[in-house]
Amino acid sequence: MKSASAGTGLPAPKSIEENRSRALREGVEYLIASQQAERALSAGARAPSFRLADQDGATVSSEFLLNRGPIVLTFYSGTWSPACNHDLVALDQLRPAIRARGAEVLAISQQTAPENRRARSLAGVEVPILGDLGGEVSLKFGVRWVVPELLRSLHKAGGVDLPALNGEESWTLPIPARFVVDRNGVIVYSEINPDQTRPSDMRGILPVVDHLHRHRLG
Repeated sequence: MKSASAGTGLPAPKSIEENRSRALREGVEYLIASQQAERALSAGARAPSFRLADQDGATVSSEFLLNRGPIVLTFYSGTWSPACNHDLVALDQLRPAIRARGAEVLAISQQTAPENRRARSLAGVEVPILGDLGGEVSLKFGVRWVVPELLRSLHKAGGVDLPALNGEESWTLPIPARFVVDRNGVIVYSEINPDQTRPSDMRGILPVVDHLHRHRLG
């Protein structure tokens, strides 16, 4: 039986959490139906280079990092996404092992620098989060998508005001995704997860980085 608002006989308004969950579920359906994930770069493609500011304003250059070793990239939707926060924590737990093998770990988000600082604090992680204003780098990797009009009101009702969180009005997001880029700038591993309601499996990353490390030593 549906609950009713006091004195009105109308269904009670959904909670913020319910609206947010619905927005995520319907976003997954849209991404799968539109086959957005199939447009992402895959292993064998050359990774786009980038220069982005991290959460503290320091510029990070992919070319500079690749001179030192491979890069593990994760595209992070935002603080409001439980699955993305889970992924960020899981990758942060792998970070010491990845760095011990000569690679660096970075997250890329379309959020503002203050929101990315907040994300790191809430998740308790040390992975740098780079700000990709408007999703230009996400677009080059093929993982940027536009939230359709029908879902924007659901996001807002769920407390997710993307223009405020991202500092611009495009209503775009990155599909949660991970890439491993070797020192030559070639993608050697990609995992695209259009199901934003479920955490990703990070187990495939470390063997790839381990292989690159052994190959370099050999």
